[in-house]
Amino acid sequence: MIKPSFNNDQRLFGTDGIRGTVNAGKVTALMAVNLAMAAGEYFYGKAGTKKSRVLIGKDTRLSGYMLEPALVAGFTSVGLDSITTGPLPTPAVAHLTRVLRCDLGVMISASHNPYEDNGLKLFGADGFKLNDEVENDIQLRMENGPTLAKSANLGRARRMEDAIGRYVEFIKQILPKREDLNGMKVVLDCSNGASYRVGPEVLFELGAEAIVIGDEPNGKNINLDCGAMFPDKMASTTKLVGADLGIALDGDADRVIFSDENGNIIHGDQIIALLAKEMKRNNELSENKVVGTLMSNLGLEFFLNGLNINFHRTKVGDRYILDEMIKSNCKLGGEPSGHILLTEFAKTGDGLLTAIKILSLLKKSGIKASEFLRPFKPVPQSLKNLKNINKEILSNEIITKLVREKQKILGKNGRVLLRASGTEDLVRIMVESDNKGLVEEITEKIANKIIEQNDIFKNK
Repeated sequence: MIKPSFNNDQRLFGTDGIRGTVNAGKVTALMAVNLAMAAGEYFYGKAGTKKSRVLIGKDTRLSGYMLEPALVAGFTSVGLDSITTGPLPTPAVAHLTRVLRCDLGVMISASHNPYEDNGLKLFGADGFKLNDEVENDIQLRMENGPTLAKSANLGRARRMEDAIGRYVEFIKQILPKREDLNGMKVVLDCSNGASYRVGPEVLFELGAEAIVIGDEPNGKNINLDCGAMFPDKMASTTKLVGADLGIALDGDADRVIFSDENGNIIHGDQIIALLAKEMKRNNELSENKVVGTLMSNLGLEFFLNGLNINFHRTKVGDRYILDEMIKSNCKLGGEPSGHILLTEFAKTGDGLLTAIKILSLLKKSGIKASEFLRPFKPVPQSLKNLKNINKEILSNEIITKLVREKQKILGKNGRVLLRASGTEDLVRIMVESDNKGLVEEITEKIANKIIEQNDIFKNK
């Protein structure tokens, strides 16, 4: 593999593809054209078919109308046929890329970010997200310029009319044919995003009664006070209509957050715990292992250890979880944010697939969601985001010394974690401990010290 001529600060790719504010930085139509030419050149022929092709999906952002044709132009210029699907969840693009034998797939989405942002997620012919080495190679090709196809070898473009139907059938296969969701009443928040058509269709075909919200995208309301990032409306609606369960997807539907019948939010760690317990009972938990991240609650780790299940932590990001799962043949992983990976069924986080699995388990249990979906008690946790902080401050000796001191106070039953977000301009502080007062106190002390050191750095 060619070594990159750029450092991490110059990398186009972040922890989940390329992401940024449209026309205010790296996310532009010109970037999309150049990326498509470079990625098309790299992946050309990777699927081993006679004619190379790429699948392109998107969420409902206004800027998708700009980026989609730019990608088509770039890919066709280097000889790849382009198949566009229109609005479709990220996991659907990953799945269809593989089953349609495409050389690569591209999802146009900034996931849970506001509509002003957009991004590009790339998948290989196997449906997996790209690793750092492949992304570096593509970025180098963008800098060096592509080899364009001869006039006679240009690619063609077409719209895939049955993409939603193909994905609906894929989602339904998580349930045995004899099972359905008849008798289940559900609130579904589609976040005015990529699932606004396929989500309601899946629930209808499986027999559930669905009250659907967040299904009127206008290009600017994706993730706007709705969906997995803002699940309060979903939760209150669940209680109001007497539903068995509330489901909130994010803008590209690769993550999901639930609500019980009382309108109380249920986060991803509880879902991982429930699935792990169920899979262990059915001898489905390969290698007796679950993969989470540095942000996963200590309560989850304690719960899994009590079941003699090994818990492995990775960096934040479902691609890192998946890498570890593949290495160790693990079948379950996920994040508190609602990215749940069930590799027996899908190659990436899939909010709809997870929701259908949880609905099925809830129906079979005969127990209320408020009891069934809370298998463990979380350790008190504080999360604080700081904006406009120079990320080099995190390696400042004054900060690292303070963190070590506070970690010593917390001991084995607590944690302090500082990290820079890979998808947003934020520094995140997380503190966990059985002592809730201590959690809040330590969080504020660290936050104040970071702000102080950042001000000193700026005034140098």
